[in-house]
Amino acid sequence: MSKKIIFITGVTSGVGRETARRFIKEGWKVIGTGRRQSRLDELAAELGGDFLPLCFDVAKRDVVVEMFANLPEGFKDIDVLLNNAGSSIGQNPAQAGNMDDWDEMIATNINGLLYCTRCVLPGMIERGSGHIVNIGSVAGNRAFKCGNVYGATKAFVNHFSRMLRCDLLGTPVRVTNIKPGHLHTEFLAVRFKGDLKTSEAAYENLDPLTPENIAESVWWSVNLPAHMDVCDMELMPMCQSDGGWSFCHKS
Repeated sequence: MSKKIIFITGVTSGVGRETARRFIKEGWKVIGTGRRQSRLDELAAELGGDFLPLCFDVAKRDVVVEMFANLPEGFKDIDVLLNNAGSSIGQNPAQAGNMDDWDEMIATNINGLLYCTRCVLPGMIERGSGHIVNIGSVAGNRAFKCGNVYGATKAFVNHFSRMLRCDLLGTPVRVTNIKPGHLHTEFLAVRFKGDLKTSEAAYENLDPLTPENIAESVWWSVNLPAHMDVCDMELMPMCQSDGGWSFCHKS
């Protein structure tokens, strides 16, 4: 019996890396993408021959299409796509936003997800099996200060996941949207543009979610009976809850 295959974007850190480890441990093959060749090489040395590293940017459409079209034998028939690559950059209000940061978030969080999804779906439908797992965020349906464009891109992921399931109704392809809350990864270091002191302060005296927690959730959702689909999964650490309303009082 041939091994199942999961394609993971953003595999060089955090959720992507831990999910790759989890699936390799369970006997799957893993195709992992990222933009940092050195980290891909390290992961390949760790995970062995069932891990195929691909160094490219999911935001570049022509490159994505070419990569999927030229996957090597033994890695062509993808069972699961994990759209995990994502970016949150900057901490400015919209009126002072950096439009280059906006472009990068839209390119990765929206376009990259769309390109990869479009490339894998025909094969999944033809083979009669498949699962699209999108990593969204609680920021996609909750507003917070200076989360403007990032939150909007994750709102797109939330709604696209629902719409995708409508398109795929009657096919055997499942769609799952996983929305983590406060999660300890390199995410905030990127948002704060390398300011590790500020990013790590956001986790002080808290017990946030870990990449392993999300990897386990991906594994669970993928391995349910074929007639079941976890359409939407929101995960928060016990130290986090919804906030109240914000008001601007007159002076």
